[in-house]
Amino acid sequence: MYAIVEINGQQFKVCEGQKLFINHLRDAEEGQNVEFDKVLLIDNEGAVTVGAPTVEGAKVVCEVINPLVKGDKVIVFKMKRRKDYRKKNGHRQQYTQVEIKSLIV
Repeated sequence: MYAIVEINGQQFKVCEGQKLFINHLRDAEEGQNVEFDKVLLIDNEGAVTVGAPTVEGAKVVCEVINPLVKGDKVIVFKMKRRKDYRKKNGHRQQYTQVEIKSLIV
């Protein structure tokens, strides 16, 4: 059984017991249960239910494992040749690690 759920504007394919890195949730604490109710599709051993736009009464229950995880550093480098223009900037995205506990249909 799996579901496609929208979390913070991104869509994820989730199964029970799966661990995910999602965009940072500000009010999340370690060990807290979080519910997401924007379930777009559910596949239950071949029986597919598609929402219009979401499946009624379906939700995904997750447990927060780590509330703040920093991603890999991305270097942004801008340069214009022969103009003495160079800018270097770095960025690290913040994530929240969650584990999918159950899919409620």
